Amino acid sequence: MARREVCFVIARGAIVWSDVSSSPALLPDSRDRWDAIWAHRETLDEVAHSHPLGPDAFSPEDETTMDALDAALGRPLRYSVVTPTLLIVREHGHRVGEQSEPWWVPLLRAASGM
Repeated sequence: MARREVCFVIARGAIVWSDVSSSPALLPDSRDRWDAIWAHRETLDEVAHSHPLGPDAFSPEDETTMDALDAALGRPLRYSVVTPTLLIVREHGHRVGEQSEPWWVPLLRAASGM
């Protein structure tokens, strides 16, 4: 399977929406993704995506997107990036220390071809 970026929208602990890129390094903006986020805005827990080739960090584009989403929702969300070996989490605008991996991380890695 080819490596590619994948996004999960998680609300009330369940994956309520996902999309897949054809690229391992880029997940283009999607109107459907924004619609899913807005539709679940009251129960939204987290937005997670993969970096199958790295980096082991949020990209500058990720940072601006997270800031815009927090501003639109009027509250900070939890965000995650999943790499082949790491789970990187941002909560309340700050990267948090090591975390145990939620149940959906292996699914995101598999969907990403990692």
